[in-house]
Amino acid sequence: MLQEGKKAPAFTLNNQNGDTISLNDFKGKNVILYFYPKDNTSGCTAEACSFRDDFPKFEKTDAVIVGVSPDSVESHKKFAQKYNLNFDLLSDEKKEAIKKYDVWKEKNMYGRKYMGVERTTYIINSEGKIKKIFRKVKVNGHNKEVLEALKN
Repeated sequence: MLQEGKKAPAFTLNNQNGDTISLNDFKGKNVILYFYPKDNTSGCTAEACSFRDDFPKFEKTDAVIVGVSPDSVESHKKFAQKYNLNFDLLSDEKKEAIKKYDVWKEKNMYGRKYMGVERTTYIINSEGKIKKIFRKVKVNGHNKEVLEALKN
């Protein structure tokens, strides 16, 4: 179980352009690492667009935004283009980072149990340590609470 104050697990994944991105690429910056279930679904689209819209505010806190889901690079590319997303979306089809960050959970919808990504955001500080964990994220207003946590 990951905890605030502990070192964030390393990862290397491809973004929507096929570029290799790793956590080490962001040394010296704050990283908003948000895990979401699926491209082009209502909640995930709202979350991505709220981060997009507040992107300049995040930049002022020396933060980068990185989204991760099990969708393919191609799916991320279409999603990023459709909504003009101005940050990296990482493809984790093998669920390596998803499992390292403990967001692969049993979910329950209409009585049907299945495995999926639990919407979770990690703030990782400039030294690579976990500053804050938001589990079971509710999309409305989440970008504001992330901004607040960065300022503290």
